Amino acid sequence: MDEWSKSFLESLESLVDVVDEVVVEVADIIEDFAEEWQNTIGAEIDKCLEDIFEPIIEIYLEYDEIDMTTDSDMGFTYPGDPTPERHPACIGCRHYHGQVYGGNLLVCGMHPYGWDGENCPDWESNPSIHDDFNPF
Repeated sequence: MDEWSKSFLESLESLVDVVDEVVVEVADIIEDFAEEWQNTIGAEIDKCLEDIFEPIIEIYLEYDEIDMTTDSDMGFTYPGDPTPERHPACIGCRHYHGQVYGGNLLVCGMHPYGWDGENCPDWESNPSIHDDFNPF
């Protein structure tokens, strides 16, 4: 019986060696597959992301170059109050609005594009806040 147990132990040791070799080979195969996947699929994913985000980056860079201080449709603000060069009839008028909507300046409710002459028929003095305040 001693010989049988010795033979059994030798068989187990050889089985352990074979299983160890199989595990090492499977690990090598998985490592090779992971490298190949990274090189092919990973590169495809990188290319896809680049194709998606490159136009967005180009638009952002072009947008950054736009001069927002001009009176173009892209501007979001308008230089506040009327001046002698721009809408002189509106200087000091309580109806002057002076805000841009959709790239268009709304001068006032009666004359959305401003009055062409020097004296607007709808002009009213813009009282100060203190004149409107009445505590009684």
